[in-house]
Amino acid sequence: MTATIRIAIVDDHPMVAEGIEAILESYDDIEVVATLSSGQDIIDKAPALDPDVILLDLNMPGLGGLSTTEILLERRPDTRILILSMHDSPEYINSALGHGAMGYVLKDVPTDEIKRAIEAVSRGERYLCTGAKGSLTPDIRDGRVQLTNREQTILLQLALGKSNKAVAQSLEISVRTVETHRKNIKRKLGISSTAGLTRYAMEHGVLQGTGVSL
Repeated sequence: MTATIRIAIVDDHPMVAEGIEAILESYDDIEVVATLSSGQDIIDKAPALDPDVILLDLNMPGLGGLSTTEILLERRPDTRILILSMHDSPEYINSALGHGAMGYVLKDVPTDEIKRAIEAVSRGERYLCTGAKGSLTPDIRDGRVQLTNREQTILLQLALGKSNKAVAQSLEISVRTVETHRKNIKRKLGISSTAGLTRYAMEHGVLQGTGVSL
């Protein structure tokens, strides 16, 4: 028997959210555990809801989809996020993937494609709908994802010589979260040492204006 996929829908337009919920509930192997209207709602409720996949609108008032994705992944690194958006521009798609989303689906795709996207993301696979695939930059297509805004902030502080504890205190996050980001940054950049991170930061303008030199 196929395991049921637990879905949380996050969209600030009630008619859209309710429509998606009605569609997904028609499948026997999908359970909609919540329909929420803001990024803060899913951040607060994700631990209790424990969804397999979060279907997240990109543009919402207050905390947008990108910031919501970043915070969710900081707190729950195994979270699988599928962006559902009306925007098909490369900037939106590449940014969503760069922030850690597992998939990107346009709101006007057929219902069965949303279902396929959910199934793929739930298995840990990346999924892009047909209209989104052609918008990827070469770096994203080759699997080299840019650093998120949070990772760039942490890279700067690490390159300035701050300890994990000091970074955690300044950003009001846990030391474990900083350590996770540090590992992800090194993995993405292919760098193994702190000196290498500092050199990268200098060469790419991250430390511009700080006066730091090697």
